[in-house]
Amino acid sequence: MFSIFSELDLVTIIFLFLALGLVLFYEAVNGFHDTANAVATVIYTRAMTPYNAVIMAGIFNFLGVILGGLSVAYAIVHLFPNEVLLNIGSKQGILMMLSLLVAALTWNLGTWYFGIPASSSHTLIGSIVGVALGNAIFENTPMLEAINISKVTSIGLSLIISPLVGMVLAGGLLFFLLKFWNTKKRRRIHMTPEEREKKYRKKKPPFWTRISLIGSAIGVSYVHGSNDGQKGIGLVMLALIAIAPSVFVVNLSSDAYQIQRTHGAIYSFQDMVARYPNVLISKEHTDVTVTDNETRFVCDINPSESIELSLRLLDKLPSYTKLTSDERIQVRRALICIDESMKVLLSHSGLTDSDRTLLSKIKKEDLLITIEYAPVWVIISVALALGIGTMIGWRRVVVTIGEKIGKQGMTYAQGFSAQLTAAVSIGIASQTGMPVSTTHVLSSAVAGTMIAGGGGVQSKTVKTIFMAWVLTLPVTVLLSGGLYLLAINIF
Repeated sequence: MFSIFSELDLVTIIFLFLALGLVLFYEAVNGFHDTANAVATVIYTRAMTPYNAVIMAGIFNFLGVILGGLSVAYAIVHLFPNEVLLNIGSKQGILMMLSLLVAALTWNLGTWYFGIPASSSHTLIGSIVGVALGNAIFENTPMLEAINISKVTSIGLSLIISPLVGMVLAGGLLFFLLKFWNTKKRRRIHMTPEEREKKYRKKKPPFWTRISLIGSAIGVSYVHGSNDGQKGIGLVMLALIAIAPSVFVVNLSSDAYQIQRTHGAIYSFQDMVARYPNVLISKEHTDVTVTDNETRFVCDINPSESIELSLRLLDKLPSYTKLTSDERIQVRRALICIDESMKVLLSHSGLTDSDRTLLSKIKKEDLLITIEYAPVWVIISVALALGIGTMIGWRRVVVTIGEKIGKQGMTYAQGFSAQLTAAVSIGIASQTGMPVSTTHVLSSAVAGTMIAGGGGVQSKTVKTIFMAWVLTLPVTVLLSGGLYLLAINIF
């Protein structure tokens, strides 16, 4: 592990470890800030004691990070356009990471202190966008080129739509249970814990109801780890690439087999480009006549140049350590360009089914295998930070989720409906590489069950959560961008 830092000077190493420490602290804060999402309903319905619930959430958050993959992580990394990420200097990279982390931590800790279920995802993305725009102001470059507009748009839509989906699905599930699971024997699931204790003198839910509540809470904990934990991994990789690109732009641990898989994928793509010559045109070749609506401009350099460069550098290469720092950066730049070109070619209507299948396979499995990676120590560090953070600081937001959203107490059925909806929705988002807010999905799901149950919601709490939802992005954008501009002008 430590051998990879041998190429870096002492100052860079110090600031790199400072940034990594802040990232892991952010993940710990994320853990106790968002613990309520997994444990609020299971604690409030008395399915588990607070101590056991928090331990369970910590364990399954840890497992979610370890087993969750990297698709969401690199959605975070790709918020920065490749050229911006590779062209900033070490000083700028250090100040950008420190500014966005301080901004994100400030907002997360502030909302946690006041018991507001604010979104760590909104906070992180707003902070990243803020420093990117601040850097554009400092460099006097167009702001639209400072961020990956398509990626920011898709993530923004997922953050907006997912709470609405959670509200509707949870409300629909509760409506189904009220209509079809409401016989005399089954009516117990529609009681609040207080009603059950008063009528039956029992504090715990019925056995199968308790099992379903615990199972859905485990699901929320796991998917929270897989989604929010991946964001932490992405943040670490963003820090590593921004501060020390020569060491982390490619996976220096890649073996010859992995490198040759990438080489083979590029060679196959080159073959396919030759069969569809009018699909890919670079920005440099604007004199080419566009003859159909599917012809697109791709990257800042001719895609054929990216193909030739990467084929030459990767041919029979035993290890990335054999390349110079500049050559590693060239490889990453070329592979990202080829990946974008593949997306364009895949959207071409004239592609045959067999070519589309082959292209999809090599794009997904082979092309970026050596640059979309995370060292094992990064994954374990983030998993530990999130898991440990989950075990502390949970009480403030639990009270808001369990008692202050609905006008009436939460029933077992409402708790189960909200948790199951959140677990499934966030799990699907993680598999498709979309960062979503666990906080907002579950809070909205709870609100949906309260509305469907006829009790309604407490307008004051809902307004507070909604204002946090609306304000998080602009506040963190301004805070992180302002901190970066202040820091870059001072230092």
